[in-house]
Amino acid sequence: MPKGELSTSSIVYDAFSKDKEIFVPYLHKSVSAEPGKPRSRMNMVSLHTKADYESLRPDAWGIPTPSQDTIAERKHCLGEDESEKKTPSTYATENLDLIIMPGVAFDTNRGRLGHGKGFYDFFLQRYEDLVASAGQKSEMPFLVGLALEEQVLPEEQSVPMSDTDWRVDALIVGNGRVIR
Repeated sequence: MPKGELSTSSIVYDAFSKDKEIFVPYLHKSVSAEPGKPRSRMNMVSLHTKADYESLRPDAWGIPTPSQDTIAERKHCLGEDESEKKTPSTYATENLDLIIMPGVAFDTNRGRLGHGKGFYDFFLQRYEDLVASAGQKSEMPFLVGLALEEQVLPEEQSVPMSDTDWRVDALIVGNGRVIR
C-alpha cells in the first residue's frame, strides 16, 4: 500500500480554475493545551494563488503546508494562530463548503479511521462550536473521504469510532465507487 496520503493536487487545481476559495490544513502547537485535547491543533488557512499552492513544503506528515512566516497574512477558519499568539489579518467569514478528509481506513457506513491524533475531529468540533456561537447558519461542510480500494473494509466490518469521531458524508474510492 502506498505510504502517505492520496494527492489532492488535481482537485486543488480544478478549484482554482473555477475561482473557488481554497483552504488547507495547518498544524500548530496549542498554547493552552486542555486535558484530553490534542497538544497540537489544526486550523484551515487560505491559499492565495496556484503559485502559493506550489510553494507549499511538506510538513512532518508529508502534507504540503504553508510556511510559518505566511500564516498571519492568510484567512483562518478558527481565530488566532496560537503558535504565534498573533491575530491573523482576516478571518474566513463564510462557512466552508467542502472538506476532503484523509484516512487510514474507511467502512461502508462512512466511518473513518484517521491517523489517531484527532486533528480533523477536533477541528470539526471547534468549527461547529464557532459557527453556532457566531449565530451563523449552523451548516457544516460536506465531508468527503478519498480512499484506495484497499482502505475500505468489507461491508460486515467497521472502523472503531468514539463519540468524538466524525463520519464522512461521502467516500470516493479509487475504483470509481461512491459511498453515500
